[in-house]
Amino acid sequence: MTELTGGDAVYETLRALGVCHVFGIPSVHNLPIFDAITRGGDIEPIIVRNEQAAAHSADGYARASGKLGVILASTGPGTTNTVTGLYEASFASSGVLLITGQVDSVYYRKGKGPGHQADNQVQMLQSVVRHVESVRHTQTIPAAINRAVAAIQEGRPQPAAVEIPIDLQYARADMTIPPAPETRPLANIGDIEQAATLLAEANKRVIIAGGGAQGAAAQVTALAVSLGAPVFTSVNGRGVIPEDHELSMGSSFAANPMRKLLEEADVVLAIGTWFHGGPHNWNINLSGKLIHIDIDPHSHGLVFDTAINIIGDAGDAVEAIAKRLNANPGDADYTRALARARDEISAGARKRLGEDTAAIMDHMRNQMGRDDVLVRDMTIPAYLWANQFFPIFSARRTMNPTSGAIGPGLPLANGAALASQRKTVLIQGDGGFMVHIGELTTTVQYNLPLVICVFTDGGYGVLRGFQTNQFEGRLVGVNLVTPNFTGLANSVGMAAEAVSSVAGFE
Repeated sequence: MTELTGGDAVYETLRALGVCHVFGIPSVHNLPIFDAITRGGDIEPIIVRNEQAAAHSADGYARASGKLGVILASTGPGTTNTVTGLYEASFASSGVLLITGQVDSVYYRKGKGPGHQADNQVQMLQSVVRHVESVRHTQTIPAAINRAVAAIQEGRPQPAAVEIPIDLQYARADMTIPPAPETRPLANIGDIEQAATLLAEANKRVIIAGGGAQGAAAQVTALAVSLGAPVFTSVNGRGVIPEDHELSMGSSFAANPMRKLLEEADVVLAIGTWFHGGPHNWNINLSGKLIHIDIDPHSHGLVFDTAINIIGDAGDAVEAIAKRLNANPGDADYTRALARARDEISAGARKRLGEDTAAIMDHMRNQMGRDDVLVRDMTIPAYLWANQFFPIFSARRTMNPTSGAIGPGLPLANGAALASQRKTVLIQGDGGFMVHIGELTTTVQYNLPLVICVFTDGGYGVLRGFQTNQFEGRLVGVNLVTPNFTGLANSVGMAAEAVSSVAGFE
C-alpha cells in the first residue's frame, strides 16, 4: 500500500487503466486531480471551453480509439453542462467516464456548501449514465473508479460517473491501485455451434454489422469472405468492411429493391446492432432466420424475432463461428443481384442529389487517406450527401451524433483527431457550428489535424424546410445571424477560405 492524496489516487488509477488524455476544465472542486495529473506527466489534460464539449470530445475519442474517454468536471454547473454529452455518449454506446467534484463531505447534503453545491447531482447523472457513485472515504477512490469502468464495459458500453468531495481529493490515505477490470463475456458454445451449422447449410447468407462490430472489423470481413456473404452496415457500423470491397452493400438495406432481396436470404447474421432507425428498418421481414450477436442481452428481440441469440463480444463470437465453419460457397447469383441493387441505389442517389453535390463529396474523399477520419454533424451535407457519396474504408473512421443532436460535430472531431492522430474532416452546418464555436480555440491550442467544412445557409435549413412545407411558409427561429467564419477562424490562428462554387471548393 502507498499513501496518496485523493487527487493522486485518481491519477494513478487512470494511469493503470491506460488513460493517456482527459478532457475538462479546472475548477476549485477538481484542482487536486488536475495538479496530480500535471505532476504525474503520463496523462495529458485537454482543456476545453465548455464541459459539454468535454463530454463530446471524450465521446469522439472513445469512438475513434475504442479506449476509455475521460471527462474531468466541477460539481454543480460544470457537471450539469456534461449531461447533454453524456446523453449522446449513451445513445452511441460510447465508453465515457465522468469524474467530478463535490463540496466538502462534511457539508454535503446539509445546505452548507459554500459554492457549486449540487445535493442531487447523483440523481441527475443517473438519468444519463449506467452507474454513478459518490465517494465517502479517500481510500475508496481507486475501487470506485474501477467499479465505474467495469459498469461501462458491462454489455453495450455506456457512460458512468464518480463524484469526489473536494476535501477527500486533498486528504491522504493508504491505498492500493487495483488492476484494470476485465468484464468481456464469453458466448455460449452451444449457440456458437448452432449458428455455424445454420450458416454452413444456407445458400443465401447476409451479414448486417452495426456500431458494436467496430472493434471486430477484421473478423467480420474474414467471415464474410469465407461465406461469400454480402455485408450491410448500419450508419454507425460503416467501415467495419471497406466500402469498396466487393461484398460491401452499404447502409441501404431497407431501400427498394434491396428490401425484397434481403427478405429472400436463408440466414441473416446481425452483429452488434439493435436495428435503430425507425419503421423503414423495422418493417423488413427477417423473423425466423436471424442470428443475432450482441454483447447486450437487452438488444436481442427488440425489433425482430430471432432464431439464435448469441450474447458476447462481437470479435470473439465471430471468430468462434469462423473456426467451426465448413461452408459451401453460397449463391453467387444472389450476391450479384444484391450488388446490382447497391449500384442502382447509388446511381439513383447521385442523379437525385445532383452533380455538384457528388463532386464536392468526391473531391473531399480524394484528398483524404483511406484511414483518415470523417465526422458529420446533423446537417444535410453530412447525413444525406456524405452517407450517399462518401465511402468509408476503415473501422472507427466515421461518426455522427446518433441522438440527432445539432452541434456536437466540432468537439466530437477534436476528440477523434486526438485519438486517431489522423487527418480528420468535419462536415458542419452553420447553425450547428455556432453551438460549440469556442472549441475552435481548443483545435488550435492542441494543433489538432482537423479540416472543417462549414456549409452555410444562414440558419437551420432543415427546420426552415419543414416550416415552409407544413406551416404555410411561416418561419420562426430558423434564420440566424452568423459571423464571418473565415475571419473568426483567422482570429484564433486557423487558416480559412470562403468558397461559393465546386471549383472554388476544389
